[in-house]
Amino acid sequence: MQNTALNSIYFTGFFFRETIAVTPPLPPIVRRRRRRSPPCSSCCRRCTSPPERASPVKPSRGENDDLWRRDDHDDIAGAGACAIAVAPLGYPCEEHQVTTEDGYILSLQRISRGRRRGAGARAGQPVLLQHGVLVDGLSWLLASPEESLAFVLADHGFDVWIANTRGTRWSRRHVSLDSSSRLYWNWSWDDLVVNDLPAMVDYVCSKTWQKPHYVGHSMGTLVALAAFSEGKLVDKLKSAALLTPVAYLAHITTPIGILLAKAFVGEVLSDFLGLAEFNPTAYGVLARRNYCLNSSAVDLFLQYEPQPTSTKTMVHFAQIKLNRSIFTWTRTNTAVRDGVLQKYDYVLPFRNIANYGQTEPPVYEMSNIPADFPLFLSYGGRDALADPTDVRLLLNDLRGHDPGKLTVQYLDQFAHLDFVMGVCAKDYVYKDVIAFFDRFH
Repeated sequence: MQNTALNSIYFTGFFFRETIAVTPPLPPIVRRRRRRSPPCSSCCRRCTSPPERASPVKPSRGENDDLWRRDDHDDIAGAGACAIAVAPLGYPCEEHQVTTEDGYILSLQRISRGRRRGAGARAGQPVLLQHGVLVDGLSWLLASPEESLAFVLADHGFDVWIANTRGTRWSRRHVSLDSSSRLYWNWSWDDLVVNDLPAMVDYVCSKTWQKPHYVGHSMGTLVALAAFSEGKLVDKLKSAALLTPVAYLAHITTPIGILLAKAFVGEVLSDFLGLAEFNPTAYGVLARRNYCLNSSAVDLFLQYEPQPTSTKTMVHFAQIKLNRSIFTWTRTNTAVRDGVLQKYDYVLPFRNIANYGQTEPPVYEMSNIPADFPLFLSYGGRDALADPTDVRLLLNDLRGHDPGKLTVQYLDQFAHLDFVMGVCAKDYVYKDVIAFFDRFH
């Protein structure tokens, strides 16, 4: 099977429901050992691309095509990510919980050291990994230890913390609300900026007594950029590596545009029918090809992902995408302007006034990100979500950034999921991320 892109796998089908089914026990993760990616000595890792003629990496079929399995008799009902994906591979792993100011109980996993370090070894520099939309922290752990960023960082001496945002598999609890209620899902990614991300960063700081580095992918970059633009967290993090940075969505070239338009239907449903959870149940493999994502990785991804989010979050993404009202019969005014990233638009002026003290939602100004905060941005030429044209809009906002604190990597052949599950991401991306972190250690 040829490699096929997963750029739009998060968004190719969905429906809304009021209540959620009980999540069945997860099966053990089965990983195929893959052939090593081709050498990359011929490509520079700063603002260059992989060799154009390199063929996609396919799973090996020889004697080394071993399977990494947990014991088939293990009872994993109710188990966390540590028991499912980390401990079976010989890594130490701890489950942690943190409660946000608005009462959501979030799960974090900690891999304090690599497999080859002794049990008494001291944890190294902390790094917090933040996943994208419609997935959870398990997405950092689905590839082999040689190819998963979480394991690669741990084996290089980092103290790895994996975030799981509200509403995902292991972060569905609240101090007073049930996840089947509408009130539980009354949030957008603005709330991740205000509550989830600060709570997790503060927790890691309190447990390690160090400022962590940050790695975000997809929506994990969006919430970080929004926070940085308001001066938040820049004094609590050492640096940030943003893989497929998302700040603008004007040039998305996948069917996500249609889905985001339909998200306004979700806005109507949420307001009038009480349907507040956005749960993707039909998904496909579409559009552009990933550079080094093979079929076994696709199968494994679809076995454990995607994860639900709130309808309000998807509506907020739609507001980023659209610069005019699609459903004029539901929206008489819009504050969504092309090239402008704003907080959630409640549409009705009196609702915006109640939440923001003004008729239009405030703008996240990317140019306000402190110029001396270390940033590493890596994006791909085949990414249909973080489109290169949109990323360049962000780079234009950052043109005043300190050149010594801004590293930009462009990989012409890379698509959206190559950065998380690609078999060659270690050679093309992760080595540079580690080198960047070492500069600001």
